[in-house]
Amino acid sequence: MDAMTSEEYASQSKLLQEFTNTPIIDSAWVFKTNNEGRSTAMFSISQPNILANNNRKYILYSHITRADATSLDLQWSPFPIEMMGVSIIVPSPSGSKLLVVRNGEKGFPTKLEIVDQLHVEKEIHVDQSMHGPLYTDEWFHGISWNQEETLIAYVAEAPPRPKPAFNDSGYIKEGSPEKDCNSWKGQGDWEEDWGETYSKKGRPSLFVLNIASGEVRAAEGIERSLSVGQVVWAPPSSSGCQKYLVYVGWSEHNGFQNTARKLGIKYCSNRPCALYAIPFPLEGRDDDTKPASHGKSDSAVVAHKLTSSISSAYFPRFSHDGKLLVFLSSKHAVDSGAHNATDSLYKINWPSDWQLDKQLDLNEVVPIVMCPEDGCFPGLYCSSMLSDPWLSDGCTMLLTSAWRSTEVIIAVDVISGTVTRITPEDSYYSWNVLALDGNNVLAVSSSPIDPPSIRYGRQLTSDAQACRWAWDEVASPFMTASDKVKSLLSHHSVSILKIPVANPSDELSDGSKLPFEAIFVSCKDSSHSPTVVILHGGPHSVSVSSYSRSSAFLASLGFNLLIVNYRGTPGFGEEALQSLPGNVGSQDVQDCLTALDYVIKEELIDASKVAVVGISHGGFLTTHLIGQAPDRFVVAAARNPVCNLSLMIGTTDIPDWCYMVACGTEAKQYASESPSPDHLRLFYQKSPIAHISKVKAPLLMLLGGADLRVPCSNGLQYARALRERGSEVKIMMFPEDIHEIKIPQSDFESFLNMGVWFKKHLK
Repeated sequence: MDAMTSEEYASQSKLLQEFTNTPIIDSAWVFKTNNEGRSTAMFSISQPNILANNNRKYILYSHITRADATSLDLQWSPFPIEMMGVSIIVPSPSGSKLLVVRNGEKGFPTKLEIVDQLHVEKEIHVDQSMHGPLYTDEWFHGISWNQEETLIAYVAEAPPRPKPAFNDSGYIKEGSPEKDCNSWKGQGDWEEDWGETYSKKGRPSLFVLNIASGEVRAAEGIERSLSVGQVVWAPPSSSGCQKYLVYVGWSEHNGFQNTARKLGIKYCSNRPCALYAIPFPLEGRDDDTKPASHGKSDSAVVAHKLTSSISSAYFPRFSHDGKLLVFLSSKHAVDSGAHNATDSLYKINWPSDWQLDKQLDLNEVVPIVMCPEDGCFPGLYCSSMLSDPWLSDGCTMLLTSAWRSTEVIIAVDVISGTVTRITPEDSYYSWNVLALDGNNVLAVSSSPIDPPSIRYGRQLTSDAQACRWAWDEVASPFMTASDKVKSLLSHHSVSILKIPVANPSDELSDGSKLPFEAIFVSCKDSSHSPTVVILHGGPHSVSVSSYSRSSAFLASLGFNLLIVNYRGTPGFGEEALQSLPGNVGSQDVQDCLTALDYVIKEELIDASKVAVVGISHGGFLTTHLIGQAPDRFVVAAARNPVCNLSLMIGTTDIPDWCYMVACGTEAKQYASESPSPDHLRLFYQKSPIAHISKVKAPLLMLLGGADLRVPCSNGLQYARALRERGSEVKIMMFPEDIHEIKIPQSDFESFLNMGVWFKKHLK
């Protein structure tokens, strides 16, 4: 490293640390107090700890006071409280108790702490022979208090199957009472897992904790072929003698031709799933204390499938009065094969005296939007849902959803199906609902150049047509970016550009002819500044106009950012999304070039100073662009890119994705673990490696060594092939990191090197 590069590293690393130090809000809860007009908010916030290579987690409290309809005052606790060794916290419905989970690792028990407002009321140690760590991810995670706050249902890793044991005499039969210090354990049968981020995790299984006794029991009647998640308690029956748990179940038989394979589930809403109900597993049974069954359940209890008529159901939520069960469905993703698609919302009228043998009818509340009209609701695109999303009327729920290139908060009337956007329409900010305070809303808003700020929303007097909302910005001493970050970003502005489709053919659907969008973050003198084109992965994911530390860091270095939401991006209607499968490497590449042409034609950027970066499918586009349009880009960076589909098909946790993007929706008919020569040829032709001989731009390749989604062999093959041709390539490998490259030190080093790499080549 020469002296100039060393100086650049030192300068940029100091700057990047400024961005890293800004905390983010992970979740929030609001609790009522005895004082009318006053409530208490609890925030869970996190901040990377680069030195320790983990994330610090904090709890922060604020007292909310509303003297009248227009005044608002938040009094913050003087300091946040660090939650050392805590995996997750979940307050009880009343807010009087708190479940603190400390997951046990490497053979240690999991600790469940019940905390009241004064002390730790109970601490339960759960041995790994009962279950392993609780699931705390966004998909299988499910922790639910019952209404009486005496029981907690949750999802945890089932204990592994017993492994064969051997000694000097050979195989030790299972159940043998003899303990031999000279024995050793074999590996036994290999078990499938859910791929990326779930490698080496046990099967997600359902358990219930009795707080009074400290006893943990496993649910019975659930087939081993099901993985369980997102459990909630059903409201008590009218007789009060029967209770049910409702949960989501994913079948492991989702491989090609319905074989027993767990295809990767991370970022993949196209995995078939259903809602199930099971009787409360602790009542009047003495045999439930055994761990989750390793085979087919021999219990008399049998789970009841609630959603047999559709291929997808998740995020179940009961209304406050217990009369409605509402849930999301990604049936269009499952049925088409696209890894994400437009969601729909369903409801079930839940009888107060329901029994397992009674079939319940499903009613669609919000259907798929195929081709949205300009400015109108484009459909549901929800990646999460509040545990309690209901306003006090009992029929209106609030959701966060992508709306073209922004994220907005919408109100859904589940009786009429009416969808209303409640966040400002004339704003490029993105919004996310955190918690409800009665009929008021605690939210967070941000933009690419504005770090997250807390907002408090309240309904104004409704007129004859609609209810309007007012949003107050809440000052928080702990969510403020440094003065240096604010100063650097103050020189930028944000706009969302509508990009007309170039030369649309008559064969395209109406929705796929509509303009797509790009978020443009511009410097003061943008026409003379270098520009970084940023491309999201998926391809069915979306870059919304929210704050990102990494993108803000790149902007602070003096770059314009052109963040392209090419056709196939969620948030623009189902027809536009479904136009991409089968057309990758052409339609999406053309959209990126069209967006670049647009800002050049408008004289917004300097065409001679353009870089491009992307992750996953965004890396696929990055390496395609520098091959198909080699004179348009000065420099490039790719994070875990797809470079060769014909290599990826045999190594990825989602081989169905390779068929889908290359062959389109018909791929499900002939997808196989052993692709034909014709398919391998097509995969290669659709891949960036087919254009490698034309590449001119220097390339920074950033790879996660533990990536199961796009294994590092894909990027390495491409980078080595470029070196073979004399191109300038820099490879960085993060051995312990996965597809996202999100371990704090890895994330820091990758974006630091990206900044230095771009500065070097864009001078």
